[in-house]
Amino acid sequence: MDDPIRVVVADDHPLFREGVVHSLAGEEDFEVVAEASSSEEAARVVADLLPDLVMLDIAMPGEGGITTAERIAATCPATVILMLTVSESPEDLLAAFKAGATGYVLKGVSAAGLAHAVRSVVGGEPYVSPGLASAILYEMTHDDEVDLFEELTNREHDILELVADGLTNREIGERLYLAEKTVKHYMTNVLQKLHVRSRVEAALLAQRRRLGAD
Repeated sequence: MDDPIRVVVADDHPLFREGVVHSLAGEEDFEVVAEASSSEEAARVVADLLPDLVMLDIAMPGEGGITTAERIAATCPATVILMLTVSESPEDLLAAFKAGATGYVLKGVSAAGLAHAVRSVVGGEPYVSPGLASAILYEMTHDDEVDLFEELTNREHDILELVADGLTNREIGERLYLAEKTVKHYMTNVLQKLHVRSRVEAALLAQRRRLGAD
């Protein structure tokens, strides 16, 4: 059997945190390795244990979940960040992804839905609770969007479109007959030209542009 997904659950509400831990414990492929009740504790525990995934609430004592996510993304890039929050604010959602989160889940999610979200983000697929994706697409739209896309080369356009379709760097390389390292190089250029920090944001921008073209 594959190694379980090692998870840290950070939330300042003990009953809610215990409920999350209990629901994950019912899944054979999950292992909760630690809990945290504040931003600082979460960052410290992640640095010590290097889990596969950390769940953070946006409204946490201390510096808050967004700042903590940014710190963890910078110091522990191998740890996937999933925000588990009550906030449906597009600003919070966008800030979370800019800080380095790969998933954004509302606290009303079912146990099965949470497990699905965890497996998705650990597997490299971004996840946003249904109904919120359109909000981030709207917020990420700005007046100079077209000009930013015009900065891309034809090859960069092709790669970004495939990223927006959900392909990995390896799959893109196979499709375009490029080395995976070359695809990564192109994606670095794309992120810089679009002024975004992750392939998730770049993909969302590309999807939003498609919608505007329809």
